[in-house]
Amino acid sequence: MNWSVVIPLMLFLLLIFVIGFWASKHIRTTNTSFLSEYFLGGRQLGGLILAMTMIATYGSASSFIGGPGVAYTEGLGWVLLAMSQVVTGYFVLMVLGKKFAIMSRRYKAVTLIDFLKGRYQSMWVVLVSAFSIIIFLFSAMAAQWVGGARLIESLTGLSYISALFIFALSVLVYVILGGFRAVALTDTVQGIVMLFGTLILLVATIVAGGGIDNIMADLQAENPNLITPYGAEGSLSASYVSSFWILVGVGVVGLPHVTVRAMSYKNSKAMHRALIIGTVVVGFIMLNMHLIGVFARPILPGIEVGDKVMPLIALEVLPAWLAGVVLAAPMAAIMSTVDSLLLVVSSAVVKDVYLNYIEPKATYKKVRKLSFSITAILGILVFLMALDPPELLIWLNLFAFGGLEAAFIWPVVLGLYWKTGNKYGALASMLIGIFSYIIFHLYLPNLFDMHTVVMPVLLSLGGYVVVSIATSSRTTVPE
Repeated sequence: MNWSVVIPLMLFLLLIFVIGFWASKHIRTTNTSFLSEYFLGGRQLGGLILAMTMIATYGSASSFIGGPGVAYTEGLGWVLLAMSQVVTGYFVLMVLGKKFAIMSRRYKAVTLIDFLKGRYQSMWVVLVSAFSIIIFLFSAMAAQWVGGARLIESLTGLSYISALFIFALSVLVYVILGGFRAVALTDTVQGIVMLFGTLILLVATIVAGGGIDNIMADLQAENPNLITPYGAEGSLSASYVSSFWILVGVGVVGLPHVTVRAMSYKNSKAMHRALIIGTVVVGFIMLNMHLIGVFARPILPGIEVGDKVMPLIALEVLPAWLAGVVLAAPMAAIMSTVDSLLLVVSSAVVKDVYLNYIEPKATYKKVRKLSFSITAILGILVFLMALDPPELLIWLNLFAFGGLEAAFIWPVVLGLYWKTGNKYGALASMLIGIFSYIIFHLYLPNLFDMHTVVMPVLLSLGGYVVVSIATSSRTTVPE
């Protein structure tokens, strides 16, 4: 085992444990309701923490391991595509903005489904939403756990099972004990680690490559397409790259684990500060992390498995102890995505299904115990699923995100800003979005040379508008 790399990683995990225990103490002493505190941090997030928790939640294994790996293969064209993610935090907070936070408080919403229940007053909207979240996010979560375990395995020399156990235990302890506040605080630590880890690794990679001029000359000598916007094989067309603005830019408004952040800040000043910090930090991390993937190609040619690019380049260009610190960045990204997904799925089961339709008058003690138990059970189920992961699991991650966007983006956005929108329109939009996404994904991928998510999002918009107008005389919008 490479202890020079392992010790910084272990210290990082120890810090996460400490924060989780501290946050659990806050849950026991808070005056706010248990559900609001456990799942939303008591709606008291400041600007820095709000920005960092959005960044760390959205940045996942695909952003910090898979993305640079693809950039290594495709060249600067993939860096351009990845930069569509810069608008993520800005777009979510600007589109949802103050109105989403105000309406969430009016409906006493703790989850995205709570908001949909308050807005549409429909059991079927709630159940379809909960089912979508449980199925899609459970699959996405399993893929992230595999990524976390693979990273620990490649760095430490431990077996995959041992690495998965360490990763699962660390995440479960601080999520079960600390809830959303622990997640938000650890996300802040993880976001800062990502920021400085990216900067250190970028500088070291440029130095190892003999400067940017030398790296670019090497790339051009190998394949001139690597320094064009079109990818190594010329496959990145303008329409395909542009369509990623839907998947990783505009459509992120429909991701429940990102959207819930927009109801957790304490005041408008915190939101405005988060807009600026989030946009700058996301731009810096996404640009430079993907540039590292491209710049690594002349330094370490011939890497066949893209997911190994980040660990290998860090171990190549940095001292072992510093590589351990820097590689806490992708570890942070994976952990922060996993913990957020775990809370969203747990809240869908406890808050949105159990408390709404099984036992609405459950006692505080029972809700608290059930929340802890469901979170633990979900974590154990994901652990078991990740023990022997099918090949499809990693691809299911992006598939899950696209499906959630197609399902939720219009019921959320138009539910906020269009009074004519009603429960029939919302239900039609969700069902059309989910089923059309599955059909396009299986039978018509990349139709019109665009990402699969584009057509389902447009069809679900049409379904929402047409059905809402057709049934407008049958419903009233809640005040």
